[in-house]
Amino acid sequence: ADFVWGLGTAAYQIEGGWNATNRSPSIWDVFSHTKGAVAGGDTGDVADDVIHRWRDDIALMSELGLKHYRFSLSWSRMMSWDG
Repeated sequence: ADFVWGLGTAAYQIEGGWNATNRSPSIWDVFSHTKGAVAGGDTGDVADDVIHRWRDDIALMSELGLKHYRFSLSWSRMMSWDG
């Protein structure tokens, strides 16, 4: 198969909207909100905010001529852990 260039992203680094869509806290939310766990106290609460800006992001990818995009979604956004 031929090599194909594309773009890849990971949920926690881009999603943002930590409390949008009734999302449960993920292990990364808990970890990053633990005092002293992350340099500077940074969290993914806002990140790149793709949860609110996805239309603009897709338009930008189209404008750039991007043909291949791999992304992930947070399990805590798709499933409830409330038993």
